[in-house]
Amino acid sequence: MCGHPQTAIKQMDNSAGIIHRILTEKLDDGQIKQLVSSVKTAEHGDYARVLTDILEQVADLLNVSERLLDNLLQLLVEITSDIAGAERGTLFLFDADSGELFSRVFVGENIEEIRFPADKGIAGAVFETGEPIISSNAYANPLFNSEIDKQTGFQTNNLICVPVKIARTGQIIGVLELMNIREMPLSAQTMTILEKVTDNSARVLHNAHQFEQTKQARENESHLLEITSVISSELQLKPLLEKLMEAVTMILNCERATIFLHDPKSNELWSQVALGMHDQEIRIPANRGIAGEVFTTGQTVNIPDAYKDPRFNPEVDRRTGYRTRNILCMPLINKSGTIIGVTQVLSKKGGAFNRLDEKKLRSFSAQASIAIENAKLFNEVLNANNYSESILRSLSNGVISVNNMRRIEKANTVALRILGAEDHQVIGKYADIFFTGDNHWVVDSLRRVIARNDCDTFFDTELTNLQGRKASINMAVVPLRDVYDQPMGGLMIIEDLSVEKRLKGTLARYMTKEIADQLMDGDAQLGGQIKELSILFSDIRNFTTISERLGPQETVVMLNEYFSTMVDTLFHHGGILDKFIGDAMLAIFGAPFSTGEDADRAVTTAVEMMRALKQFNTARMLKSQETIAIGIGIATDNVLVGNIGSMKRMDYTVIGDGVNLASRLEGATKFYHSDILISEKTYEQLKYRYQVREVDLIRVKGKLQPVKVLQILDHHDRQSFPNMDEVIGYTHRGIDFYRQQRWEEAVADFESAIKLHRRDELARMYVSRCHHFMKNPPGETWDGVWTMTSKS
Repeated sequence: MCGHPQTAIKQMDNSAGIIHRILTEKLDDGQIKQLVSSVKTAEHGDYARVLTDILEQVADLLNVSERLLDNLLQLLVEITSDIAGAERGTLFLFDADSGELFSRVFVGENIEEIRFPADKGIAGAVFETGEPIISSNAYANPLFNSEIDKQTGFQTNNLICVPVKIARTGQIIGVLELMNIREMPLSAQTMTILEKVTDNSARVLHNAHQFEQTKQARENESHLLEITSVISSELQLKPLLEKLMEAVTMILNCERATIFLHDPKSNELWSQVALGMHDQEIRIPANRGIAGEVFTTGQTVNIPDAYKDPRFNPEVDRRTGYRTRNILCMPLINKSGTIIGVTQVLSKKGGAFNRLDEKKLRSFSAQASIAIENAKLFNEVLNANNYSESILRSLSNGVISVNNMRRIEKANTVALRILGAEDHQVIGKYADIFFTGDNHWVVDSLRRVIARNDCDTFFDTELTNLQGRKASINMAVVPLRDVYDQPMGGLMIIEDLSVEKRLKGTLARYMTKEIADQLMDGDAQLGGQIKELSILFSDIRNFTTISERLGPQETVVMLNEYFSTMVDTLFHHGGILDKFIGDAMLAIFGAPFSTGEDADRAVTTAVEMMRALKQFNTARMLKSQETIAIGIGIATDNVLVGNIGSMKRMDYTVIGDGVNLASRLEGATKFYHSDILISEKTYEQLKYRYQVREVDLIRVKGKLQPVKVLQILDHHDRQSFPNMDEVIGYTHRGIDFYRQQRWEEAVADFESAIKLHRRDELARMYVSRCHHFMKNPPGETWDGVWTMTSKS
């Protein structure tokens, strides 16, 4: 640097100021232009050399600035564009981790990256060959990608693309593109200056890029270590997934992320957490969409432009108002190699996801899958523990568990009641200390059972509680073994045989358990409440004639056998026996409390009663005894239910129209040649599917409103009711024609039903009615209702 001393000092001060700003500030495009202009104004024709000297000095001070690479890229582009007289320039560096060429551009106050594969386009060709490409007409060059012009609105006329390489080693680290040069071709002197500037800058850029990569790797390691520490301490699944989503969006600098886990029971991918979206459960088939493809194939999917990929479903974007730019989806694989779900991230800020992002996500997913498996295992253990606790609480017998040292570990509520103790008085105590005096036989039994791996059983034994009262119990003592069949303690199962329990057992033989519980608790009071119940009424047909033939003694024996069978069926389905009325039986469903399926329980009970009757009759036929037939009517209605009578003699029963209707329907079974008839309201409340056939609209005695009556056929088989579905169809259509007074069409359908089922008396009855009305038309006011003048 020659000339006057004052000029040299001024140049040094100017260069020092520029170097300081490059290293310490985040310079935008305009500020870079100002720096270059200031050197150009001060140095005139020698400014290229001065700028090169500045770049070399910056290289020596590389480690002091985190802004260096961004500033150097912009500075070199501005210098070379000015030297060549170009309208625009771009410097692309090679990223060895991703195999891409990248550059950074200013968008407002933000810097965004442009990335593409290192073997694509003019830049890729120059990087691959190391030879410059000069195109006077850019669009005439087949390697030129005109899509970039369309996206940016910039018109490229001509361009020069030269390699950027380290002179000492010849390593190509990137390429420089200069576009719309004012005077083409460039002079040999200008090309030499460009080559010198790029060569001198290559070492600086290379060092800066390596520095940035090293710094980024350290930050990534630090983030991953911090994230691993955080997620490894979280054992609840949902909070863990939330933390994982926050972590992955930070690591990959993306807008949205979702972790989908596989549900093997439904074979669906589900998520309760999708960062950037509302907190809601999402479920999709495990083979559907991009996530499904990744889950089923185990292959990573990286989509740089979502809307150009046919696998992407834009409907979700349209519903949410969000626009997905790019997608990276990767499988979550546990330590045994099983795919347990996928991680899907959307819309990376500053460009598409690259191979470095895939590497980051792969490392993250490995840690995440371990944490998820641990959380799922914790949930399973917690659920198993809660399940065990629920079982202990729900058992009617007392349960006490001890370890090998006979230390009491668990005692359910029933056991504590029998012992007359609180939880803290039992749990953690040693059996040898707790069971003393008259109760020491318990300790002796525990010692034998644990030592010999055998069981002990005690019947009607006395146990003295903490209050000194004796309780009559049955007790079984059994050994506890671990998964390796090693002894781990003993289990005591205690059945309370107190007077109260014995009395309840006695009462339950004469009345339902619910009523017995009320009596034992002293809750039996006169009065009742209006409740919607399903009422079942059954009756033996022609009982008077049968009893006369059998005689009194055989009649009682037959009734006892019959009622025993029917009551067992009733109790099995949760019904309450209201009363026996001679040979009839009245039962209710929905009291004292409703199950929500009272109508279904009543219908199922009726079907099972008919099946039980068939077995009952088969057994009687083998003994040459007379068989019986029954009819069942079911109605659902609001009725009065409660204790009715006097304080000296009361009956838990039901009163109301629903009871009368059930009785009328049972009586109508003989008229319609049916086994089970139900009311329309009962049918409407059925939650499950049955074989049902509409029978008639009837007006029962004492009522003005007609009732639709339906027939239940589920107890039949193909022999007792052949072609059931077809017969039901013909019957329903025939009834429709019948109510429209289209007699001939109705007869045709009913006769079709008879051909399919010769013993279908309901269809025959309707044929007879139709012939009657053909001869005696009912008139226009006829409503199709059949009026019953008696109970049967």
